[in-house]
Amino acid sequence: MPHFPNRIALPVTVTQARYERKKQLQRSVTWGVSIRLALILCELIGVAFFNSSALFLDALSSLLDVFCSLLLLFFIRLAERPPDRNHPFGHGRYEPLAGLQLALLLVVVGVGMFFFQIFALAQHPAERIINGYVWLIPFGAMVMLEFCYRITMYTAKKQNSPALAADAMHYRIDGVASLFATIALILVVYFPAWGDAIDHTGALLIAGFMVVLGSLAVKDNLNQLIDRIPAARYFESVRKASSSVSGVLETEKIRIQLYGPDAHVDIDVEVDPKLSVERAHKISQKVRIAIQKEWPAVRDVTVHIEPYYPNDHKNVSEGDA
Repeated sequence: MPHFPNRIALPVTVTQARYERKKQLQRSVTWGVSIRLALILCELIGVAFFNSSALFLDALSSLLDVFCSLLLLFFIRLAERPPDRNHPFGHGRYEPLAGLQLALLLVVVGVGMFFFQIFALAQHPAERIINGYVWLIPFGAMVMLEFCYRITMYTAKKQNSPALAADAMHYRIDGVASLFATIALILVVYFPAWGDAIDHTGALLIAGFMVVLGSLAVKDNLNQLIDRIPAARYFESVRKASSSVSGVLETEKIRIQLYGPDAHVDIDVEVDPKLSVERAHKISQKVRIAIQKEWPAVRDVTVHIEPYYPNDHKNVSEGDA
């Protein structure tokens, strides 16, 4: 009596791709933390000498982001853990969960600082005289942070990590915060009589920007946690991979769940109705492997076999899949 066919093993390239993703995310976070710490030190030295609210809030924003990045690094490692008995689909949701928490923290801090600066502006503005070159501190920070943002966001998009994208937005926030601080400090040099009001206004703009971008990061991470339909390119990638398997005559319903480093695919493939169950099963195994080779983030694939009949296929859009 023939034995049940063995499960086709994944190519080593799939495992390597997943490992490379983890390594790139960790390298990006670690590198960013090191740069931020150096910038924070420079800004705090400036705060100690010039007592600037805008420069202080800029440093505080960066310090908060260092904490967020370290927390994200921890969650990235948790998300990479393989499936177990209690988590059959893996632990990938740890990553967008971390991103959501970090984004919410950014919003809360931004709102608190926003109202604090409004209260400060309500006080009588005082004259403030500062060194004419102190604005170079936040200006240099702005250039470095924008560079970090572009590198980190590139990695986040390449590896489909909304959590890392949220961390990248922190770089952009810090960069814009440094821009506001730069402008405020330059204006203080030329209008010392309004120096206090200008300084608090710059800090107010920084806080408002934190709230806006934090809210956008909340939306991106929440979309994965509530299983919002992913971009059309993922459906096309899955369809292309499955159609390349010999014996697959058509694909129908495709459902995709994204969560951090993982994805789950549910797909219907149509085959010759005269095929044996054993042959159809082998085709389904090959479809699974083809999808995971095309898209290594896919942790598991559920393949439904259906009979193919000419002119009887119903096109199902991604929105209905």
